[in-house]
Amino acid sequence: MEKLVQLFALISLVIYWILVAGVTLRVVFKRKAVGVSLAWLMVIYIIPVVGVICYLLFGELNLGRKRAERAKEMFGPYREWFKQLHQCPSHKPEYLAKHMLPVHDLCSRRLSIPSLSGNTLSLQNSPNDILLSIIDDIASAKHSIQMEFYIWHPGGLADSVAASLIQAAKRGVEVKILLDSAGSMRFFRSHWPEMFTTAGIEWVEALAVTPLRMFFRRLDLRQHRKIIIIDDNVAYTGSMNLVDPRHFKTDAGVGQWIDVMVRITGPNVAVLSSIHAWDWEVESGKRALPSLPECSIEEHPHAHHAVQVIPSGPGMPEDIIQQVLILTINQAKESITITTPYFVPSDHLLHTLKMTAYRGVRVELIVPKVNDSIMVEWASRAFFNDLLEAGVIIHRFTGGLLHTKSVVVDKKNCLIGTVNLDMRSLWLNFEVTLSVDDPEFTKQLSWIQDDYIKQSEPVDWEQWKKRSLLDRFIERFFYMFSPLL
Repeated sequence: MEKLVQLFALISLVIYWILVAGVTLRVVFKRKAVGVSLAWLMVIYIIPVVGVICYLLFGELNLGRKRAERAKEMFGPYREWFKQLHQCPSHKPEYLAKHMLPVHDLCSRRLSIPSLSGNTLSLQNSPNDILLSIIDDIASAKHSIQMEFYIWHPGGLADSVAASLIQAAKRGVEVKILLDSAGSMRFFRSHWPEMFTTAGIEWVEALAVTPLRMFFRRLDLRQHRKIIIIDDNVAYTGSMNLVDPRHFKTDAGVGQWIDVMVRITGPNVAVLSSIHAWDWEVESGKRALPSLPECSIEEHPHAHHAVQVIPSGPGMPEDIIQQVLILTINQAKESITITTPYFVPSDHLLHTLKMTAYRGVRVELIVPKVNDSIMVEWASRAFFNDLLEAGVIIHRFTGGLLHTKSVVVDKKNCLIGTVNLDMRSLWLNFEVTLSVDDPEFTKQLSWIQDDYIKQSEPVDWEQWKKRSLLDRFIERFFYMFSPLL
């Protein structure tokens, strides 16, 4: 009996080490970023068995066979739709500012999505005003409403939005809603899905989370976009989920969430609509590409300022968002100000920020002082020393959970959307951001950032170097896992 147990133990050990060797080879041959590969190898070797299981569940960008095949087949038809926009009268690359051309050229070549002029942009930063504006636009809808969000949390004005959608459906408006399964869990457990179905509203639970699915798809891959399209005439996107901050995570100890949204009219509404159509087809298999925009340019002060829509995620060209970020940062001549709730940058992005500061550009980073993710908060702090040494100015926002994702360059152009500066947004999730070549709009965003800075505490490098050894240890511990957060 004893020999049988020893034989079983020996066989188990051999099988385990064969499995570890196989996973190690897979990590190496996947050719991930060095930091990501090292972090996974550390997890695999330090945490027996569990580390291997974690890699198999979360280590690769696995959308699931059915979705992955569908997304791969879809990109061709969608690329052809995007290419037609290059013939649109509002596509005027000759009017683009010099600093915008690299982003335009990159997106045109990799996504086939051109920058388009003739849009109007309205920047909104009050949750009440944002939700009331959405309700007003829904009330005016005549034909169609498409929405997708990471989080829909019932309560407050979010319920008023839901009620207005039901009223729109009752008067004959086609309503389609796509919500992430994990982010909108509270919504799916509420009475609203049944009420939506009764009213004739189509809704889809994106990337459903169930124990069985963990063996077929990476469960932490999320639908993180926030998009609303109404009658293909008005669109919204930005950082705000469909929540009323007065009723959302009120017991988390981080204060109310601080966000911005952009209300858009013009040809880029159709581009955002096509992204919703992409996500809808990935989940449902049903194609509903919008009509091409008319692209007529009405003369107004911002008519010839271009906006580039940049989607990312499985099925889209890999690493596109990070490439846009790095290109944009490298164009800075005088200043760059970044707001993000989750700051866990890749090595490439970290080096770009440091290099930009070293060449004399004023680089400012605004992050929440208290985060809803303890791991991310400590991992973020691990980057502060390198940034402060390079001359980056870091502000820790004290007025709530700063959730705005924005980059302002030289107060002339900006990025704004759903993208956090972490590996999850840069590599994993479905995201969308706008690159805006409009000095007046950028100035408004810069004023909002200035207001954030007024509500922030600056990080003093001399004081930072005096933090406790325990703090340094915790920072370094979570830093080792930063490529995985």
